[in-house]
Amino acid sequence: MFAKKVFGGMLSLSWALGLVASTAAFAGPLDGNSSDVMLQGFHWRSTETYPWWGVVQGKASDIKASGFTMVWFPPSGDSAAKEGYLPRQLYVQNSSYGTDAQLKSAIGSLHTYGVKAIADIVVNHRVGTTNWADFTNPTWGSWSVVKGDEWTSATGNYDTGDGFSAARDLDHTNGTVQSDLKGWMNWLKSSIGYDGWRYDYVKGYGGSYVGGYNSATVPYFSVGELWTDLNLNDVNPHRQLIMNWINATGGNSGAFDFTTKGILQQAVQYNEFWRLKASDGKPQGAIGWWPAKSVTFIDNHDTGPSSPSGGQNHWPFPSDKVMQGYAYILTHPGIPCVYWVHFYDWGHAAAIKSLIAARKEKGVTSTSAVSIQAADTSKYAAIITGNSGSLAMKIGYGSWSPGTGWTLVNSGTNWAVWKK
Repeated sequence: MFAKKVFGGMLSLSWALGLVASTAAFAGPLDGNSSDVMLQGFHWRSTETYPWWGVVQGKASDIKASGFTMVWFPPSGDSAAKEGYLPRQLYVQNSSYGTDAQLKSAIGSLHTYGVKAIADIVVNHRVGTTNWADFTNPTWGSWSVVKGDEWTSATGNYDTGDGFSAARDLDHTNGTVQSDLKGWMNWLKSSIGYDGWRYDYVKGYGGSYVGGYNSATVPYFSVGELWTDLNLNDVNPHRQLIMNWINATGGNSGAFDFTTKGILQQAVQYNEFWRLKASDGKPQGAIGWWPAKSVTFIDNHDTGPSSPSGGQNHWPFPSDKVMQGYAYILTHPGIPCVYWVHFYDWGHAAAIKSLIAARKEKGVTSTSAVSIQAADTSKYAAIITGNSGSLAMKIGYGSWSPGTGWTLVNSGTNWAVWKK
């Protein structure tokens, strides 16, 4: 979404830390051993290039050739905000990004190249057609809005998550709301062509509902945006919240690894690479606990810098160190997500392509093993074992080499990746 989060804020938990893995299985990439790599197919200002769906369609061949297997689309429906995050009439798929026909054409082109289309699903909240809550298409009444919402006429049950003041918070405990959302999402699959879901602002409603929506729609892929405050000096509570949310979905969804983003950008900015190694010797982010269901990223439309293009500047990765970030996430477990701006606008495409190619060549997957070789004040280095070889990587100004028998894949300022 677009609410700014506080970096370095404190969280306190009353329960024990540690991984409590669900026994539920997800039929797809989130089972583990996935070689998927996702491209975020937009940025915050994509509507300024109309129709954006035409831009995506024009890149379909290149997206495939670059090694991406999924493209995350922005919210494609009718919205009170041009970026799509204030949904209005759910079944209207004409938007500031283009017409429904152009949307279907873009998705169809991706499918031609075997690339999946991931819809941005905004179901925490909704706005009325002409006023606060006159919901149409589908038509809902006051019963669909949680009690205590800013709209004082709401008659639903209490919210199951955090409130969102810019729109009406939906009552996910209501059976009609649930069934209508499931029907709409299945329509997005059958009529529009979407293959999976990126759930917006999931801290606004219980994770169990995401599990139910996925069970009813059987997406190829699902990821939730759980963005909470991070205390750099005690990251376990932060990644525990991610684990708890994944568990609440019944293991039916992955989640963005905001923990890794936070510690990685702190590490490269201040030469605090020791932060990337946990006390158990594993990566410190969510990928250290449940990599199969962790989606790693450097920046997105919310966090990325507004200049030179694309983001809201809420929590930007250091712009001059972006490739250090990609050298990390494109060699490590988890399912990596590359930001459109970094790839198509900032000149990093060739370097990112080379890392994706090496990842695939050596069979590095979402659950590959990591052996951290160094993590100090000058560098982080690791060897990652794939299904058909290994990758080695180093970030930071300190020197390090994996030794003999390795071939350099690519390198740049304070980063290098090798293969074997």
